[in-house]
Amino acid sequence: MQARTLLHCSHTPLQNHKYPRFLSRSLISFKKRPLSLVSPNSHISHLHPIPLVIKPRSRLLPPCNSPAHESANSSVTENESSTDSISEFIEETGIEMNREGLENQSMWEQMKEIVMFTGPATGLWICGPLMSLIDTAVIGQGSSIELAALGPGTVLCDGMSYIFMFLSIATSNMVATSLAKQDKNEVQHQLSMLLFIGLTCGSLMFLFTKFFGPSALKAFAGSDNLDIIPAANTYVQIRGLAWPAILIGWVVQSASLGMKDSWGPLKALAVASAVNGIGDIVLCRFLGYGIAGAAWATMASQIVAAFMMINSLNKKGYNAYAMSVPSTDDLMIVFRLAAPAFIMMISKVAFYSLIVYFVTSMDTVTLAAHQVMIQAFFMCTVWGEPLSQAAQSFMPELMYGVNRSLEKARTMLKSLVIIGTILGLALGIIGTSVPWFFPSIFTHDQKIIQEMHKVLIPYFLALAVTPCILSLEGTLLAGRDLKFISLAMSGCSFTGALLLLLVSSRGYGLPGYWFALVGFQWGRFFLALQRLLSPDGILFSEDLSQHELKELKAA
Repeated sequence: MQARTLLHCSHTPLQNHKYPRFLSRSLISFKKRPLSLVSPNSHISHLHPIPLVIKPRSRLLPPCNSPAHESANSSVTENESSTDSISEFIEETGIEMNREGLENQSMWEQMKEIVMFTGPATGLWICGPLMSLIDTAVIGQGSSIELAALGPGTVLCDGMSYIFMFLSIATSNMVATSLAKQDKNEVQHQLSMLLFIGLTCGSLMFLFTKFFGPSALKAFAGSDNLDIIPAANTYVQIRGLAWPAILIGWVVQSASLGMKDSWGPLKALAVASAVNGIGDIVLCRFLGYGIAGAAWATMASQIVAAFMMINSLNKKGYNAYAMSVPSTDDLMIVFRLAAPAFIMMISKVAFYSLIVYFVTSMDTVTLAAHQVMIQAFFMCTVWGEPLSQAAQSFMPELMYGVNRSLEKARTMLKSLVIIGTILGLALGIIGTSVPWFFPSIFTHDQKIIQEMHKVLIPYFLALAVTPCILSLEGTLLAGRDLKFISLAMSGCSFTGALLLLLVSSRGYGLPGYWFALVGFQWGRFFLALQRLLSPDGILFSEDLSQHELKELKAA
């Protein structure tokens, strides 16, 4: 009788088997290879994935009539309920399970994963610089003065916006962490709080542009180029109307990426680029509004992009129109996550802005040539940004995962550098060929074209190394070596500023400033490479505590 009872009990769980197929295959091996809620194909610039480990309570069930059997049945029911809720959460959010660990992949397989990841993400980075490049190309067909005025104008409108990149990083990290905990209410709270911060920062930037824009432009242009101030101020004042929409759009875009959705933001930015291009052609070429028409077209496209991304997020069940005032603790969490990224971005923006500042002290023709080349440079460099995101998504599994493998992490770094080298050479060749062979795309002024051709060599040298730089810096971010990377960037910016002063005092002209940019780029490359190859670096050290980001525990 007892034997019959045991047989009946052992068969019961199999009759009520409700585990999903992928869980039933690998349930016994969970201790060896836990699943991760953060897929290597996800579009998250996340510091490290949060493993999901599900373990069965008992494999040998006690007799049915015993109290222990009732507990075991309760455990099985609880496990089934937990599994069902996990499946529903995965289906609702679109999160994919990582079935094969990166530690088992060869270099070729890693490179394929990186290429598959970076392909769709590239479009998100292209749309922003593309809008300014469209403005430059359209305005360059008309007035040389207005083309020169775009230099300081785009610095205030585009360059300063990257100072607020900390909002994007904080949003992606916090939303991804809460999604991993299956806490939708926390996601909504964080989204509402970050949207309020974005709206506040955007409103402050609008007021700054309104009241201090002319003074900032005069400081950039100098006394020798006062003739471009009216046109530059017109451009800045019109585009300044979109500041709240720009920063809100950044928060919503990063939240969508944290939810593994890249197509929603990509569609919005593609439509925005089309609106900008059509608006530029209609307002500037046909209606003759000049630089004001370009500003109106860009401003409208940025507002359209923000509303499209908000609607895309609302369709996922969140309210992107809701805002809440953050508490002191919320602000501290954002600050701790964003401070190193803020130092990095402000150092980079400060150096690029200093180049424009020194160039504006020269004649209008030189400033116009620099405007064309720097916009083309930014348009090309964004193609390397997805490599930084790939490093931040793939590396944490190899550095801090259950199947931690620093050897495979070093192999992943080689894969990133190889792809970065190939991409850098391709960008350098193509990016240099366009202003060399087809300068009429930007302007028909022969004097401006001659100045453009003087900087083609440093332009190539600075551009070719950029994808490798972004791969290395993304690996440092993934390894949470935030103190070093912020100090390295600020140090390169300070050294670059001294080099710009030397170039200006010696009168080396526009090529001198571009060679200073070459020094800035290669300095970043060698510092990051030396850090990663150091025996005490994050790819060789077995001590995890030295790079522990304790602030993330609060999140």
